[in-house]
Amino acid sequence: MNTISLQINQYLAQPDLNASRRKALNYLNDNHPFSQSTSSLEDALQHIRHERDSLRTSMATSNSSIQKLRSEQVTSASLRLHSAQELSLLGHSLADELSALFGQLLSDNPQPGESPTLLEDLEAMHRNLREQEGVKAYVQVIHRALRLSENATAEINPEHPITVSKYRSLQAFISEVKQGCSLQGSGAGEANSSLRLVSFLEETQRRTWLNMKAVLSNALLVASENLHWPMPVDYADASPEHRNAFESAFRSLLDFQAIGEKLHPDEDEISGKDGLYAIQALVQPFSHRFKYHFEGTRQTNKLDKPEWYFTHILNASHEHQLFFDTVIQRLVSTRFNDVSGWREFTYSLLPILTRHIRRTIPSLLSHPPLLAHTIYQALAFDASLREDGFSLSGTFSGRYADDAEWKGISEAILGRREWFDKWVEGEKTFAMSRYYEILGAKDAWSITDDVTESDDAAHPINDVRPTVSARQLKALVEQVTDRYSPLPNFTHRTRFLIDVQIPLLEGYYNRISSSLDAFESLSSSLVRAVPGALGTPSNGNTGGRLTAGVDGIMRLYKALVSARYISTAMDFWGEDLFFLELWTEINLKASLRARAETHPSLPVLNNSSSSSPSDAVDGTIFEELVQQYEKLVTRTEDMIVQQVCTEVEAAWKTHFASQGDVSNTHSNSFISPTLLPALSILSSHLTALRRTLPRANINSIYRRIGSHLDTHVLQRAILYRRPREVTDVERKALQREIELWVETCRLALPGGREHVEVPWRRLVQAGRILGADYEVWTEILEVSFDDVGLEEWETKMMTLMGGVELSREEVRMIARTREDCPL
Repeated sequence: MNTISLQINQYLAQPDLNASRRKALNYLNDNHPFSQSTSSLEDALQHIRHERDSLRTSMATSNSSIQKLRSEQVTSASLRLHSAQELSLLGHSLADELSALFGQLLSDNPQPGESPTLLEDLEAMHRNLREQEGVKAYVQVIHRALRLSENATAEINPEHPITVSKYRSLQAFISEVKQGCSLQGSGAGEANSSLRLVSFLEETQRRTWLNMKAVLSNALLVASENLHWPMPVDYADASPEHRNAFESAFRSLLDFQAIGEKLHPDEDEISGKDGLYAIQALVQPFSHRFKYHFEGTRQTNKLDKPEWYFTHILNASHEHQLFFDTVIQRLVSTRFNDVSGWREFTYSLLPILTRHIRRTIPSLLSHPPLLAHTIYQALAFDASLREDGFSLSGTFSGRYADDAEWKGISEAILGRREWFDKWVEGEKTFAMSRYYEILGAKDAWSITDDVTESDDAAHPINDVRPTVSARQLKALVEQVTDRYSPLPNFTHRTRFLIDVQIPLLEGYYNRISSSLDAFESLSSSLVRAVPGALGTPSNGNTGGRLTAGVDGIMRLYKALVSARYISTAMDFWGEDLFFLELWTEINLKASLRARAETHPSLPVLNNSSSSSPSDAVDGTIFEELVQQYEKLVTRTEDMIVQQVCTEVEAAWKTHFASQGDVSNTHSNSFISPTLLPALSILSSHLTALRRTLPRANINSIYRRIGSHLDTHVLQRAILYRRPREVTDVERKALQREIELWVETCRLALPGGREHVEVPWRRLVQAGRILGADYEVWTEILEVSFDDVGLEEWETKMMTLMGGVELSREEVRMIARTREDCPL
């Protein structure tokens, strides 16, 4: 096609004159050489002219034909183009018509106001027809089920033996429908419809059974009214007709329930696994009375008197116990010989309380005292029933329970996490407010005049005169224990222990510890400001007035007896059966153990999987707190010892500086007046110690004070002296001073002469060496400075001095200080 087009263009192009001349020249050169004649050229020229004319004629004819063909082709192309445009318009028109027709047949999103299409009408009619057929079948099933339900209820006649054939037909029909629904298509609409139908039929079956039960229950209630139920029944005085009617109606319900157990083995509510039908019917009058008295507008309906409705139910259980243990028990045993009539009756009364509690508790949450009072009454109610012998064992529902332990009516409150949290929060607020009242009282840190008496007369707590705050804190902690000890759940007990009790004990510990910190701070600052001022505080020094003297040391005594009293009390509590059981449960239960491990004031638990249960419960629940308080006691004792010794040493320093005057005195009865302040301070502190602290603390602190002063005086007054520095008069005076130290302690601590001298034995023996006369002195020198065995030396010193508290080297040092020592 391209070649023809090129040829046509080539033919239509204008002639090239130069090319024509070259072609003509080449033609002449080839055909007519110069040797030919002119005639041949003329002939050739004529021939060429003839061909030219012929070609011109052909060209004219060809041009004429070309014009004609071109005209014809243009006309034909124009016609074809017009025809193609018309066909294109026709195609678009057909497409639009086809789209419109298709839209008329099916409209997925019809516009408002537009009428449905014919196809939509047909589909809607078919769909409605199917739905109508489904509704018809649905209604037919419901109609038949309702008719069978009515027949089943009408079949029950209290005066005739129990038959449930109509009910069996209803049950079989419902099972057939359920099976058919399970085989239907899996479409969402069909599945939902089938599910609703099955639910309705199951509810119809349940309601039918309850209606049948109600017929027999009403008959029993009518028969019981002839026995004056719900008043206490005197069954022996009732007429035989009334007794027979009652027993017949009672047995009918028992038989009916036995049938229900077989027909509904897996349906708790219908089969009656929650209780005996007959006893549930007898409880209905009590439920009505309860609503009348405690849920209406009568004066007995008071939120602040929960004990009234608890007592009402408790009295009902007690008043009818004889009737249920005799008459009802005999009837129940004919069908259910493992069920206790009285326990079943009591268990059937409990839902009345549970319903009332769940209805009233939300209004008590904003009133912690009322909430706590209600919980205590619920716990007291549970305890009363347990004391009467009530438990789930012997009840109808207890036959099917995995755990036959009754959790109590209090579980209706304590089982709700938010209610229990509110109660604990209220108890904690009350306990902490009482704690702050105790510490804020003016006499909080006053030591009581009487000692505490515990159950164990030999317990160390009997020897403690506590502060008012310590005694009241002990009573507060025990009060909290009394509040939560009735709780049956160990999780709840652990919560009370950690959230309420331990913070009280921790707070008191921190209060005493901070007081000791303040005392140390004042004492330290005073010592830094005025060295030796603790012995003789100035009147203008506030720190001295707070920490020095008996008044200052009494602050430490109060801290000591407070910590000792609470520590001893915790040690006593830890051995109590209640806390031993709680500690055992915490160790053995993972949930409680995890909670206890996060609290630093509880002992470290033994988590070893190889440990036996007996190993896991070593120690007591307050062991860690006892150790903390004992450290506080030890710290206080250290401070007391340090404070007393510091004050006595400061006063004695003045006397020690004036010992030169004593050496110049020749009176054998002379006692330096500079020694009296030190002795007076020691006597005052020991007297206060004896009047304030328990015997165990007195002995411990006194031994430490005496030992410290013994060493201090021995070293400063004797051992550090130069050889032969102590004159005859001075050594006699030193011996008298040493004896005066011991005598002062005996007067301040009467009743233990030998024990009082024990801490001072080294100083006493040193005084005896200094004051030894010639014969004894000579023997001391001989046995101490001669080369004798240690055992012989000790034996000889025991004879001379009455004891061997000093080493041989110390005896030599003391002996060399005498001016008459020849060695």
